[in-house]
Amino acid sequence: MNKTTQFQLSLMMFLEFFIWGGWFVTMGIYLPNTLNTSGGEIAMAYSTQSWGAIIAPFVIGLIADRFFNAERILGILHLIGAVLMYQMANATDFGVFYPYVLGYMIAYMPTLALVNSVSFNQMKDPAKEFSFVRVFGTIGWIVAGLVISYAFHWDSEEGVANGMLKNTFLMTAIASAVLGVFSFTLPKTPPKIGKDQKISISDILGLEALKLLKDRNFLFFFLASILICIPLAFYYQHAGQFLGEAGVSNPAAKMTIGQVSEVVFMLLLPFFFKKFGFKKTLLVGMIAWTLRYLLFAYGNSGELAFMLIIGIALHGICYDFFFVSGQIYTDSKAGEKFKSAAQGLITLATYGLGMLIGFYVAGKITDANVITEGQHNWNSIWIFPAIFAAIVMVLFAIFFKNEKIEYKE
Repeated sequence: MNKTTQFQLSLMMFLEFFIWGGWFVTMGIYLPNTLNTSGGEIAMAYSTQSWGAIIAPFVIGLIADRFFNAERILGILHLIGAVLMYQMANATDFGVFYPYVLGYMIAYMPTLALVNSVSFNQMKDPAKEFSFVRVFGTIGWIVAGLVISYAFHWDSEEGVANGMLKNTFLMTAIASAVLGVFSFTLPKTPPKIGKDQKISISDILGLEALKLLKDRNFLFFFLASILICIPLAFYYQHAGQFLGEAGVSNPAAKMTIGQVSEVVFMLLLPFFFKKFGFKKTLLVGMIAWTLRYLLFAYGNSGELAFMLIIGIALHGICYDFFFVSGQIYTDSKAGEKFKSAAQGLITLATYGLGMLIGFYVAGKITDANVITEGQHNWNSIWIFPAIFAAIVMVLFAIFFKNEKIEYKE
């Protein structure tokens, strides 16, 4: 891969995740403060990620893999996304906002697979080359949060009160339009499947990988993956809102600590995996979920602000040690025949089914703990995912039998 291509792919990844990080984190602050939404409505908005994840395989399987170059579909979807994001910025109530955010996520979620396809197609050795390109995505997410907090102060107390977070959607719309146009200059990534080749719904959803569930260990891992997404949804949906209500300054920037942590622990994962094995690695990830929510439950923006910062910083362990380890485990169990199908099935189960349940539960529990308008009993809210993650961890520790998994770097 030459330097020009490497630069193109890195910029593509930067913009892809700058776009996601530019509005998704602060939407939980924007909706209740500007559109006066309830916890249930915030849950509906965040659940669009799950609907997008469920519909995405059809976009990729039925269109991208058969009829058009991946980079062209990437461009078209981001141009559509730019229009929808602009409409979200101008929505005056949740009834108008929701159809646009749903449409946007249906357009955006397939692009996560498309940027990977475009990247892998240009690489001779993805195992060595991909991580360097992908890390620019995490940098993009971090930059988005820093720009919102420190360059424009849209998430400051005054900014939120004046509805300035509306600008995050406008910023994202511009970035989406830029990536949409830029995508047409990316290296060509032609369809992988012939137009006449038959493809079934089972192939698209990875259902052939259901055979793996006959393996008792994989079944427990699969169920744990779905269940652990319930506490994960609390973080995505309400952490920004919680930091805002708690009076933490620059919440969008503070949340980027989680992404920095993700990069650090991604680098530590191979060492941890080799030293302690798969089961212990996953258990550490689950313990981190419980610990994070306990820190959120008992921390504050005053003397105990460090507890909130540590809670955010644990995101790297929470995410990498469970989800990335899980992808490695799934890959090792699937074998050559079911590799893609198995990863597709896990993605559908977690980001689709698990998160959908999680967003709904998180919204209900948040609504049940309203103290006054704009204030919640966050101690009670965070205790639920802390206990839930602990129960999942104990069940996994009891029922999952340790097995040796080779980690290929």
